[in-house]
Amino acid sequence: MAPLEPWQKVLVNWDDFIADPHGQITCIKCHGGDNTSNHKETAHSGLIVDPSALPAKVCDSCHYDMAMAGTGLHVTLDGYWTVLETRGASAPEHDAKRVETLMTLFNTHCGSCHTNCQDCHYFPPNTEEGTVLLREEIVQEKLSRVNHLAEIEAMYASPDQEAMHSMFGNHCSTCHASCGDCHISQPDHVGGGFVQGHVVMKTPSMSQNCTACHGSRVGNEYLGKHEGVPGDAHFRLERMNCMGCHTAADMHSPGATCTQCHTEAEGIERTQKNHRYAGEQTPSCESCHPEMGAWNDTNQNHLLHKDKLACQVCHSVSYTSCDGCHVAISEKTGNPFYETEGDYLSFFIGKNPDPNYHRPYEYVVLRHVPASVNAYNFYGENLLPAFNSKSTWVYSTPHNVQRQTPQNSSCNSCHGNAAIFLTADKVYPNELQANQGVIVDTIPSRVEEPVLP
Repeated sequence: MAPLEPWQKVLVNWDDFIADPHGQITCIKCHGGDNTSNHKETAHSGLIVDPSALPAKVCDSCHYDMAMAGTGLHVTLDGYWTVLETRGASAPEHDAKRVETLMTLFNTHCGSCHTNCQDCHYFPPNTEEGTVLLREEIVQEKLSRVNHLAEIEAMYASPDQEAMHSMFGNHCSTCHASCGDCHISQPDHVGGGFVQGHVVMKTPSMSQNCTACHGSRVGNEYLGKHEGVPGDAHFRLERMNCMGCHTAADMHSPGATCTQCHTEAEGIERTQKNHRYAGEQTPSCESCHPEMGAWNDTNQNHLLHKDKLACQVCHSVSYTSCDGCHVAISEKTGNPFYETEGDYLSFFIGKNPDPNYHRPYEYVVLRHVPASVNAYNFYGENLLPAFNSKSTWVYSTPHNVQRQTPQNSSCNSCHGNAAIFLTADKVYPNELQANQGVIVDTIPSRVEEPVLP
């Protein structure tokens, strides 16, 4: 994606913007500031650069349902914390500024209600100097009350929590997306700036919004940018953009639950509650291909493998895997940065790491993620004490779907083909323990090929 010129990033396309309903709203309605001043500093006082960062305060006046859907992973980034906490890290439960404010309030006000030392301690006469006795009944009575000081002190983050909070803020949080990051501007990490001169786009730009963030893997795979690997059939043949599958309803889902009809015992979870592979598959292949695996499906392979194999096992091709991501702060610039040990194309079928109601498959395709036990050593040691609790080869849905692939060209292109299964010899020795749940111990045996008419 070519970078925007500096003027393109900030210049409002007045004719197009004023023709948009949003152009009928005064600037200060969303951005604050002082529209009575002709001086830049005064006019920009109290300026809100990205009003949509808090959509419930701006966007909800017209787009209530969408703005209040602030539980989506683009906003909360809960998927990151789900993985980090599984590996043993923990986030501060309370905002540090709020804790300091509470402590200041306690010391300024609440503490003044506490009595003097003599209320709990007394110095008996005719005893050795320095003898102090405790009025036990008064102490117990005071302790029976709510101990606000202890409650506030317990809210302080531990050193490890503070370290992870700093790491997350410097690195992971840059993936946070506001309404404006999809509908007005490019994401900051690719340079920011208006896509269409501040015009609010109903449909985001696939190149300047979607793949600006999801480019290194999803974008390159979908568009066929890896040499020798074709792009996704949906793009090559139908020119479908991201919104062809990932609809506005999915992106703005207010967290509808499947439990309105199903019980918790069935394993039904709220859509994308904690990570993108939690809950119902939205979208799913069956959303557009409802006949797959159904009674009227004429493809015997679909009927034989339904619910045993994820669709990508047969219909995906090589995709990107990465190794060893490490984060730090540059000594030269003072800016946060990350680096990986390398990336490469892979295709491996493995055991489903989390079979559930919505994804009951025995086999799925697995992508190696750049998780590393010492990824965050810049911020502190052993910040992922339970690193092996989650695999480094993870459930994946590569965006390079093909109707015909090397592994589905015949039954025995898959059955008995050890090269395409994640066996122990393909896993780094120091990651064997973490990946025990996804490693294939026994390759499905070869079968007799059907005789075609």
